[in-house]
Amino acid sequence: MPDISAALPPLAHAAAPTTLVGSAYASLRRDIIEGRLPPGSRLRVEHLKDSYGVGAGTLREALALLVSDALVIVHGQRGFHVTPISLDDFLDITRNRMLMESEALRQSIAVGDDVWESRVIAAFHRLRRAEERLAVDRPGRFNEWEERNREFHQALISACNSRWMHHFLGILYQQAERYRRLTIVRDPIPRDLHDEHQGILDATLARDADLASRLLREHIGTTYEAVKHLPAHLFDGSTPSPQPMSLHEAPAPYADAPQVGSSRTVDADLTQDR
Repeated sequence: MPDISAALPPLAHAAAPTTLVGSAYASLRRDIIEGRLPPGSRLRVEHLKDSYGVGAGTLREALALLVSDALVIVHGQRGFHVTPISLDDFLDITRNRMLMESEALRQSIAVGDDVWESRVIAAFHRLRRAEERLAVDRPGRFNEWEERNREFHQALISACNSRWMHHFLGILYQQAERYRRLTIVRDPIPRDLHDEHQGILDATLARDADLASRLLREHIGTTYEAVKHLPAHLFDGSTPSPQPMSLHEAPAPYADAPQVGSSRTVDADLTQDR
C-alpha cells in the first residue's frame, strides 16, 4: 500500500503547539471552534495579545495560520475577523465531502489489505468508547469524540492512494468542525451516531462498496440536516432561508454526481435518489 503521508505539506492546524506561535494558534483555533470567538467577530490584535499572553507579532503569525485554515478572514484595513458560518457554506462543504469521501472509500475497499482492515476496526473501537462517554457529557466530551471520529473517517479511506483526495478531504473535514460541534452539543435532531458508524463499518468490512458509500453519504448528509434545524441566531445573527437549498439543487458540475440515499433522519431534500 503506497505511503501518502508525506506527499503533501501538512495543513496549518498541524502547527507545533510547543512554539509561541503554535500555542497561540491552538488557543485561538479552539476558541473559534467552541464559539468563544463568535462567527463574524473582529479579532483586534491589540486586545487579544494580552488575553493570549503573546506579543502582537506572534499573534499576527497565529492569525495568519488561521487565515490559511479559512477560519479567519482579512478585511483590508479593518483587520482580522472570524469567518462567518452559513447554511450555504456548509452545503458546499457537505456536497464536496460526500462526493470525494465516498469515492475515497470505494478506492480503499478495492485495494485495502488486512492491515487496513485492522486499522479501521481499531479506530471504530476507540470511537465507540468515545461515543459512550459523549452520551453522558456532550459539551465536555466533544473534543475527545471529535478526534476519534476524525480517526475513524481517516482510517476508512486510508487505503486510497490519491494524495490530493486526502489533502482536500482534510480541508473539508476541518471546515465542517464548527458546524459539527454545534450539532453534537445541541443535538437538534434525533440520530444514532453509533448505529450510523456501525453500518458503515459492517458494509466496509463486507467489501460492499455500493452500500458502504451510500451509508457514508447518508451519514455526512445527516449532519447537514441537523445544521438546518439549528437556531437562526447561531449563523452570525443572520436568518437562514425558510427553504434552504437542498443537496440536490446542485450546479451543473454535480449533475451526474452520486447522491445521498435514504435515511430515517434526513428529510426529503437529502434523501431523494436519482
